Amino acid sequence: MSEKKLIIDQLRLNYTGLFNMNEFYKTIMAWFYERGYDMFERRNCESITPTGKYLEIELIPWKKASDYAKSEMRVRLWVKDLKDVEINKEGVKLKLQQGELRMTIDAWLVTDWEGTWESEKKPYLFFFRTLVNKFIFKSYMQKSESMVVSDVHHLHSRLKGFLNMYKTA
Repeated sequence: MSEKKLIIDQLRLNYTGLFNMNEFYKTIMAWFYERGYDMFERRNCESITPTGKYLEIELIPWKKASDYAKSEMRVRLWVKDLKDVEINKEGVKLKLQQGELRMTIDAWLVTDWEGTWESEKKPYLFFFRTLVNKFIFKSYMQKSESMVVSDVHHLHSRLKGFLNMYKTA
């Protein structure tokens, strides 16, 4: 049985204003593709409300670090009161959206994800796996954890920069 260690718990990004939702989503998907992540889209809901559209998206990307460990994230997006807006910027008409965007990112390091130890069957294997992870694979585990942290913070800063680009519009 695999073991999931929570590395980052609810890293948040909040934004209200003008932005391009399609380009924002493409930026997320392109970042995961560039970094070698596989993707599962768990939820993609859209509903029309009197104040605008409401979107709820949940992505589960993962990346195999080795045969023993993989990094896994959960990216959740909520977009409220999304409306299409047309603005003039330096004589050019731009079609953007206006709304309130909230995003959270969670990240885990999943060890023994292929179930090679089969520690759920025998308690002594669980104990032995714990000892190996804590003492023998200690530097490997720290390196894997720092990779997960660096990926999450890089994604967060890229998306934050993308949204800040629209603040001047």
